[in-house]
Formats: sequence, structure tokens, C-alpha cells
Amino acid sequence: MFSPLIDELIESLRCLPGVGPKSAQKMALYLLEREHKGADRLAGALRSALDKVGRCSSCRTLTEEPECSICRSEKRNNGVMCIVETPADVIAIESSGCFSGRYFVLMGHLSPIDGIGPDELGLDKLKNIVEYNNITEVIIATNSTVEGEATSYFIAELLKDLHIDVSRIAHGVPMGGELEYVDGNTLALALDGRKKL
Repeated sequence: MFSPLIDELIESLRCLPGVGPKSAQKMALYLLEREHKGADRLAGALRSALDKVGRCSSCRTLTEEPECSICRSEKRNNGVMCIVETPADVIAIESSGCFSGRYFVLMGHLSPIDGIGPDELGLDKLKNIVEYNNITEVIIATNSTVEGEATSYFIAELLKDLHIDVSRIAHGVPMGGELEYVDGNTLALALDGRKKL
């Protein structure tokens, strides 16, 4: 129905979560019809982010610097680490204002069907960081999904021999929920009510 370039733009927008064919078409046509400056800015920002944003060398979150601002901060509690699935989870926990330690971002969860195992999540690096950086407590804050629970159990077993406190956030976060969509108060309660594994 549309020209090849418009079809390609529509198809490209469908890679975003929650964007189906109709939404992608609506966005593409809006950008082309009414928002040339916004489209140009979006294209430039996306290109720049793709070229310059990488992973923090310590916690693996997204950043333009070799090490993110949280890992560089001298005000953080270096003895406590929170393990999360995504950078969005870091933002969600930070917005609750109740955690002042370090993070480790898995960039996913264990999913053998999708070919995501311990190596893809950087679990060797995680174990080395915990073992050689005086970490005394690890809080596992993976999502309350089947995969998140399996990942949590695997990490607890991995760290068992290090003789540190390993806890899991409380289930104030709804089962099947994702941290980035949970309000700050619920996250604060979940962190305060964590339990040892």
C-alpha cells in the first residue's frame, strides 16, 4: 500500500515493545506528515545513542562513560549489591530512594529456550565481583516471573560458597510483574521485606 521507504519505517517502529502494525503506521505517518523536525531529532538521538552508549565496566548498566555515575559515586555502600535484570530496574529502585548500594545488571534472565544461559548474563563476572570486592550482602531483585525466580535460585546457589548474606526482595512486587512498572512505595516495601535464600 505504501512506498518501500514508508513500509520500512513502519516495520522498523514495530521493534518497540507494545507497538503493533496500526500503532507503527500511525507513528510513521505522523512523523512524516507533521513532525519533520522531531523525526530528524529522533533519528539523530537514536544514531548518537547507538554509537556512544555501551555497558558500564562494573555493573553492566547502560552508560556513555566507561563506568556509570552510580559505580563512580563515593557515597554508595560498597558492601551491598543489588542484582537486577535490566537498566530500567536500576532506575525503578533508584527512584524509590531506599537503596544506596551497588548494582549488577544481568541484561536479562535465564531462558534456555531462548539460548540465554549463565554466560550471557555475566554470572562469572558477578561471582568475581562479589568474591574480590568485599561484598557482604547481595539482594536479588529479579522479576517475579518463572524465569526471574529460576534466575534468582541459580544466583543464590552460585554465591552459596562465598559465605555472604544473600536475600531476595519480598513479593510485594506482584507475581508476573516487572520492576520498571512498579511504584516506588511498593519497591521500598519489597526491599525492606527481603528474605534470605
